[in-house]
Amino acid sequence: MEMRPLLLLPEIILFLGGLVVLLSGSFLARDRQWVTRVVAAVALLAAATAAATSFAGPAEMAMEGTFAVDVTTGVARIVAALGALVVLVLASDEIDGSPRESETYALMLFATTGTLILAGADDLLIVAVGFLLASIPLYGLIGIARTPQAAEAALKTYLIGALFGILLLAGVTILYGVTATTSYADLTRRLADAPAGAVAAGVVAVLGGLMFKAGGVPGHFWVPDAAQGAGGAVAAFLTTIPKIGAVIAAYRLVATLPDTLPWPLLVGLLAVASMTLGNLAAYWQTDPRRLLGWSTVSQVGYLLVPVAVAGRTDLALPSLLLYLAGYTITNLSAFAVTTALPVHRDLDSYRGMGRTHPWLGASLVVALLGLVGTPPTIVFAGKLTTTAAAWDAGHPWLVVAVFVNTVASLFYYLRWIAPVYSQRPSGEVAESGERTVFAPKVFSASAAAVTALLSVLLGIGAGLLWQIIT
Repeated sequence: MEMRPLLLLPEIILFLGGLVVLLSGSFLARDRQWVTRVVAAVALLAAATAAATSFAGPAEMAMEGTFAVDVTTGVARIVAALGALVVLVLASDEIDGSPRESETYALMLFATTGTLILAGADDLLIVAVGFLLASIPLYGLIGIARTPQAAEAALKTYLIGALFGILLLAGVTILYGVTATTSYADLTRRLADAPAGAVAAGVVAVLGGLMFKAGGVPGHFWVPDAAQGAGGAVAAFLTTIPKIGAVIAAYRLVATLPDTLPWPLLVGLLAVASMTLGNLAAYWQTDPRRLLGWSTVSQVGYLLVPVAVAGRTDLALPSLLLYLAGYTITNLSAFAVTTALPVHRDLDSYRGMGRTHPWLGASLVVALLGLVGTPPTIVFAGKLTTTAAAWDAGHPWLVVAVFVNTVASLFYYLRWIAPVYSQRPSGEVAESGERTVFAPKVFSASAAAVTALLSVLLGIGAGLLWQIIT
């Protein structure tokens, strides 16, 4: 095995881009901090281009067999880089000229680098490195808003992250202790001969750490507070991008496990708990970003369905990648609407928005129905294929759980859609003027419309995407 560092070109570009943004921001005046946004955008585009260039090549291993460069890593690189690019567009409205603008972009690039390392990790120690690199910037990003809510959310995320980070490292230690290796290439054979109790404890601990990064049960407690307390662009980032690496890392780990323990049942229970708890908690939310925070917890449950059947059906991995791409686009679209209307922090305050701003209202409807899994959006294709994977692997109870939770989730998304097309009270309109009640931010509103349109177009072309990733 060789190091072959050029195989990690997208990760290197993003990390160096983060350093350049961080250093250059220290020497730029506040009114010229937009330059660092351009640098960050160039780095993200370059990383996505490098990933797309190597996408069609054969699967290879880098860093002495600890990092896999294959179709899965390629999809994660492209989706994460382009998703972070959309977040930069949202940041154009929100933090342009703010005192911490360049630091925000640098932390986003570092966290995206950690996400990509998690996605390609083929060794438990690389998983730990990716976890730390993806987690530590998030604490700063959440607290950078410098509000009491953001400070509380940052502290909560830090404490929970430290706990689950220790849990992950403990799991890595246990698995190394019983197998004398951290490489996935050797784990399958050696875990089959190891004590089942120790293997179960080690794998559960590693999966628990990854669930913190993914924002799923049992590591989900920080997600709604961070989504509500952080800035809009940061909330969109932390509920979307880190999930890509964490869920793929969980898939690679579960795919290596021997059949000495019922792993599909364990991961399936985590999936059902995450989707059910997220949906039930979202019912009572009135803040749109907190509602979306709980919504992302439920979406992790759907993403874990193909993880539960990893290695047991050929549909598992393509359906996971398709769902991840669809979720990224659709979730960013929903958050873009909230950053377009930053002062509207109550569902009822959206009353009449769809009548005065039909494109923005339509974007929100497409995003929310897309998160439900309504055709012809890309999430519908992802949800359909994930349930097909569960059925094909012989786990119909997971299909039933997905169907029941999908129907249940429709009601709280409708709680947001209903006021969008309701008539505003006549007195309120007369006082404020119907056209001036909503003043959408231009970049965020445009991002919402474009991503909503992409959600539909990719849903229509899901068959072509399926052929590419398979």
